Amino acid sequence: MKPRVLVVDDEVNLRKVLGALLRREGYEVVAACDGVEALETLRGELPFAAMLTDLRMPRLDGMGLLRQVLSEQPHLPVIVVTAHGTVDTAVEALKLGAFDFVTKPYDQDELRKILHKAVETWRLNGMLPDLSLQATEEAVQTTAEKPKGRFGIIGRSAAMCNVFELLGRIAPTPSTVLVEGESGTGKELVARALHAESPRAQKPFIKVNCAAIPQNLIESELFGYEKGAFTGAVTSKPGRFELADGGTLFLDEIGEINSEMQVKLLRAVQEGEFERVGGVRTCHVDVRLVTATNRDLAREVAEGRFREDLYYRLNVVPIRLPPLRDRLDDIPLLVDYILERCGARLGKEGRHLSQNALDWLCAQPWPGNVRQLENVLERTLLLSDSVLIEAEDLSGDALCGHAADARLCEATSVKGDAKLGLKDAVRTTTRRLERELCERALMETGGNVTQAAKLLEISRKSLQIKMKEFGLREEA
Repeated sequence: MKPRVLVVDDEVNLRKVLGALLRREGYEVVAACDGVEALETLRGELPFAAMLTDLRMPRLDGMGLLRQVLSEQPHLPVIVVTAHGTVDTAVEALKLGAFDFVTKPYDQDELRKILHKAVETWRLNGMLPDLSLQATEEAVQTTAEKPKGRFGIIGRSAAMCNVFELLGRIAPTPSTVLVEGESGTGKELVARALHAESPRAQKPFIKVNCAAIPQNLIESELFGYEKGAFTGAVTSKPGRFELADGGTLFLDEIGEINSEMQVKLLRAVQEGEFERVGGVRTCHVDVRLVTATNRDLAREVAEGRFREDLYYRLNVVPIRLPPLRDRLDDIPLLVDYILERCGARLGKEGRHLSQNALDWLCAQPWPGNVRQLENVLERTLLLSDSVLIEAEDLSGDALCGHAADARLCEATSVKGDAKLGLKDAVRTTTRRLERELCERALMETGGNVTQAAKLLEISRKSLQIKMKEFGLREEA
């Protein structure tokens, strides 16, 4: 028999989402729309192992429900889940006897652990003799051992777990965040996660790509303009800072703005105030600022291309996203996710990769990171009719834009592979070139795999996969 959990919330969608999450964890879930219905449910014949309740509800609110439940069933763990939590409310609920207190938007892993602890406490108190927690514990352990990611971001490598931990710590705060990383690593996903997991989640999330706006227009885009400020300004228009008031403003490619604009941005970031173009009234806003760049801003500061004072204002909390070549453990998860999503969109569901194809993907340098991986897989789905995708269906694609392209074309013409089909020629020459480069690197380093990988500018694991593929382990 599964542990029974009562979920009390006046919002239907939240009851459904929370119920689905708990059922996946092995619980039997019963829902109630307010405190009165919850009390009627609790007074039934079957016992409950725990209760999760919102605070603000009609008829009987969460605090009133908590008092009544603790008087009738003092051993029932009650977890208060609310978007309106304050320190005072949390202290009051805990003093009354609540088991724990969680604020929305809650972290699923945190909520899962708290609930598991609550049910275990109920069982140890002797109140749950007939319920087995084995299935629930196994589900929790399985989920903890093999998470697919957090915050809507796919990944379980050590590098991404560090990012997730940092996100969990800083998302609820108003601090300014600078997201750094190569193109295609998912900087916008991090910005959206910071917003979604913050108290500002119900407020606007405004994104601005600074590189896509002409430099002479970026001031009016960010700060807005008054009627008649310039030719064509027939009406007043608010800027992105005003639109994001109370929420989050995401400035992507922040390294692209010029020095004049950097001065004006500094004041807006530092003081939270600015004037519209052509205006005299000072506007005040409350904005959580998240910026992103694929440049090394510290180097830009050292070379005089970016203001040092603005850099330190933006770099309050830096988040560095790892490139795909440094998180190879995530490639199988990303491949499954991309194939499922693209397959549904292209009408090619059920496609999957062979182990050789997966090894080949893990051995590539991926200069375009996750975005490039997605492009390669989508192109493969379009061109392949096979349900099982092999390595030869992928070979050559992932090298697009890589420095090896020029040498690859040269090798093809010299060896005369043009007699073959284009795809076969590219595949054959690619393998030949890769083997040659690996052999040379191993020879120059005396067979030291770590040093050879550094010489090739790939990870040690990637080189080991290639050595296995080309039969170089024995030779080494």
